[in-house]
Amino acid sequence: MPGTASEIRRPAHRGRVCGSAKFKTDSSNLVVSKRKLSMHRRTFLASLAGLAIAGPTAAKMKHDMSGHDMGAMSGHGNRNMPQAGGKPILPEGLPLRDLPRLENQSDVAGTFKAKLTAGQSTVRFADGLDTPVLAYNGANPVIEAREGDRIEIAFRNEIPNEPTTVHWHGMPVPADQDGNPADPVASDRERVYAFDLPEGSSASYWFHPHPHGLTAKQVYRGLAGIFLVKPKEDPIPAEYGDTVLMFTDLRLAADGTMPDSSMMDLMNGRVGDYVLVNGQKNPVMTMARGEKRRLRLFNATNARFLRLKFENASMTVIGTDGGLIEVPVAAEELLLTPAERVELIVSFDQPGAAKLITLDYERGWMGPGKPDEAAMTLLTANVSTETAPRVSPLPAKLRSIAPLGEPTITRRFVLTESMGGMNHGNMAHNGMSMSSDMGMKFLINGASFDMERVDEVSKVGQVELWEIANQADMDHPFHVHGTQFQVVEHEKDGMVTKPAYRAWKDTVNVTAGETVRFLLRQDLPGLRMYHCHILEHEELGMMGVLDVRA
Repeated sequence: MPGTASEIRRPAHRGRVCGSAKFKTDSSNLVVSKRKLSMHRRTFLASLAGLAIAGPTAAKMKHDMSGHDMGAMSGHGNRNMPQAGGKPILPEGLPLRDLPRLENQSDVAGTFKAKLTAGQSTVRFADGLDTPVLAYNGANPVIEAREGDRIEIAFRNEIPNEPTTVHWHGMPVPADQDGNPADPVASDRERVYAFDLPEGSSASYWFHPHPHGLTAKQVYRGLAGIFLVKPKEDPIPAEYGDTVLMFTDLRLAADGTMPDSSMMDLMNGRVGDYVLVNGQKNPVMTMARGEKRRLRLFNATNARFLRLKFENASMTVIGTDGGLIEVPVAAEELLLTPAERVELIVSFDQPGAAKLITLDYERGWMGPGKPDEAAMTLLTANVSTETAPRVSPLPAKLRSIAPLGEPTITRRFVLTESMGGMNHGNMAHNGMSMSSDMGMKFLINGASFDMERVDEVSKVGQVELWEIANQADMDHPFHVHGTQFQVVEHEKDGMVTKPAYRAWKDTVNVTAGETVRFLLRQDLPGLRMYHCHILEHEELGMMGVLDVRA
């Protein structure tokens, strides 16, 4: 393992009540027995199965749920979700559209200034059906700036009766500009987000809301945007273009509305019926034979794991969450988990249809109703027989990434799930309240998120080794605010593997039973969040607070 920590720090939480269990300062309480965990999980899933077959009692229960979608747990009797054959049909094969660009309203060189509003809108995903959504300036806009620029975004919240924030995901912004859950913008209120883009920060970022308890809902209803930070000198030839592909997840009822989330959505994370690219189902690009295209892929879904492959085209990875990697790396397929980004050069060398398709991925789905995630066509490139003009070759060296060096402290974070018994006597609640009654919790070091509690204390400029040990039964993509990190190794079943290449990341998937280790350094003081980026899991407790001190 690179780097030997001079200090091992294991968090010791003060005694506090979380659900029905009290966590003491004894660190042995922070490790959850796998056998006990599995028993809780089986008990919980058995409770769900009981609901699915409870007949009239379940029907009455559903009626008392105040709009909460219980039918999706079993796939039966759900007035909000369309039955087989009743889903709206979305058009396919339309030309890929570009996401709108947010216009720079500043006349000062090196300053990007714009207005951004979160509010209600409508989108016609299917013919004849207008779907109420949330959007930024009525869409999913792209902000494009350059390293060294000053950013000033005048933000207004026009979502009725809901606070929100704008979280600049992965960006090195001051803590008070990060849009974290402790800094909400109330409905009908405004604030300015202002920060500078440091040298070396060029990458594919995105932004989304982060109000605790509402993040998942506001994201699946449509709030997301792209933030491209361009370098002063780009090593990728301009002839390759620069195309943004933002993946979002959509679930529609027969009337075009978005159904509420179900209990299964809370357990697994909300997964829709359609995966859209820039708001379209299977849009089309037109390419010449031999053409090479730079594609930036963004997973802006709540919980969709995208295992991707291009048929009849070849992929080369050139960048990840935090920008370009050191050298191009050929890839047959890739896994893009929620919140991750990847930059590709795709070579379209064969005439005909080159399709970006999904492959099946087992991430530990709990309960019935696992969606069929294989063989979806997300994007089609129609490649003509006409030969594309010759372009400059891709550089053999893209940039240098200096290793972060020896850590001075190691922190260990254990991810667990708690699936306690069901309280059948108190079911008339919304989804989050109901999940609490059923004992559903996703935990870090045995504790559920508390905005008033600091879980870890760090120092500005301190190199740290973080160990993320997933003792739960499903994958959890782990995100740290305010910085980028370098993954150094994965360990599972006694086998240790190194990454194929050094890269800057802000989100990394941790599979069930795996420990991922990465090096990081926070360069700005303040409170930072770290959490699972399955948004429903974050809201059900899998989030912590890091206090970075100067």
